[in-house]
Amino acid sequence: MHGAEHRCFPSSLRSFRSFFPSSPSTAHKRPTFGYSDDMRTEHDMLGERAVPVAALYGIHTLRAVENFGAWPPVEPALIQAYAAVKLACARVNGELGFITPEILAALEIACGELMAGGHLDQFPVSALQGGAGTSTNMNINEVLANLALRALGRPLGDYTTVHPIETVNLHQSTNDTYPAALKVAAIRGLRLLDTDLTALHGAFQELERRFAKQLKMGRTELMDAVPYTLGRQFGAMAEAFARDRWRIFKCEERLRVIILGGGAIGTGLGAPRAFIFRATDALRELTGLPLARAENPVDATQNQDVFPEVSGMLRTVAVNLLKISGDLRLLASGPECGLGEITLPPRQAGSSIMPGKVNPVLPEHAASVAMQVLAMDGAITQAAAAGQLELNAFLPVIAHNLLGALRLLHDLLPRLTVLCVQGIGAIERPPTLGATAWVTALVPHVGYETASRVAILMREEKLDVLTAAERVTGRDQATLTAWLAPEALLRLGHP
Repeated sequence: MHGAEHRCFPSSLRSFRSFFPSSPSTAHKRPTFGYSDDMRTEHDMLGERAVPVAALYGIHTLRAVENFGAWPPVEPALIQAYAAVKLACARVNGELGFITPEILAALEIACGELMAGGHLDQFPVSALQGGAGTSTNMNINEVLANLALRALGRPLGDYTTVHPIETVNLHQSTNDTYPAALKVAAIRGLRLLDTDLTALHGAFQELERRFAKQLKMGRTELMDAVPYTLGRQFGAMAEAFARDRWRIFKCEERLRVIILGGGAIGTGLGAPRAFIFRATDALRELTGLPLARAENPVDATQNQDVFPEVSGMLRTVAVNLLKISGDLRLLASGPECGLGEITLPPRQAGSSIMPGKVNPVLPEHAASVAMQVLAMDGAITQAAAAGQLELNAFLPVIAHNLLGALRLLHDLLPRLTVLCVQGIGAIERPPTLGATAWVTALVPHVGYETASRVAILMREEKLDVLTAAERVTGRDQATLTAWLAPEALLRLGHP
């Protein structure tokens, strides 16, 4: 065991950390901290600690990793959005003369690198942390301070030049910056999701058009019910995702209100009035998002009900995905010995023991993601309800699950659209005229009791619907055929 690791972690944590990697990106390499003998000394209110000399993070991050571990990692989208928040605040502090143009230029470079997705390996703190997100905020502050120092040609850790708190975090609190970053990241994720849902909706609309005239049997409670068309079935799926698009569009309105400048509890204590009124404008200009300052920042700091509301919209997307993916699996089941009404694109061999078997893996993948999103919604709801008095300490739980759900859906939907839905075909297997469900179409013309006698005769003598109906009703087959034609079946009501 390396001596530096002994200096960084208590013995009770060392064996545990050696078994579990800190994140997917570091699964096959040592974490940045704890393996270098070349250390620098940093201090905080609890004392001094040795930090690897090349690390962009500092003592606050080091303590947080010891306390909370490194898994699961903070969502990259939150880190990128947080960098934008810090840059907006730095620009306002520069305009107001609180930081020099030279330091502002260095912070512009530092924030730009994080906003572009760089240095993610320097954020080792678990997303599920105590402290309402303070550890992530301090991790951001330390990395930005050291990146700015690097841009200025100064040694890492030279906080007399650029300080994580007194410079990067100037006039800010975790309690106003963290939710602002979360909302920026969530709005960006929702916009991506809207694009994904638009494509999926369009793919089902195309199936509706292609199979508009293909007759099939509609089923209720899995039993034959009423004949209609495969196109109408796909059209119903398209409509479900159309509603999801509308809901996602409305989510942005819920998230655009932020409390930047509100300080610890929303009163603005510790920040100049000019900073409070300019910070939101600066972030709006930087991100291009329609952000607005909360009219009651105390309420917006205490109460996080907006997040379960938005999560509820994602939950509904998951509900539709779970239901429709199950329908696709049923319709493709068999195919020789099941419903076998549609074909799904074969994506991979389905069994290590059954030759020729192909499974509906994309609908199953969609169902799996949907189940996970539903679970995440439950965590968000509990976390929002667990806030106490002037702050919700569990905002990191909300952030991890909300942004995680957005990332899962964004990763899934293009795959589902391109690899599955766009390649769906239909098996030419119209419902046999021997199916008794056809008699429902006769009810408007001959009544329920007469139609019931037709169904009984069909079962008793194994007759098709036209033959049995002709014998029971005395109507000619041309009339009966017209009553059972696709246009008659799909017409809204009967004349």
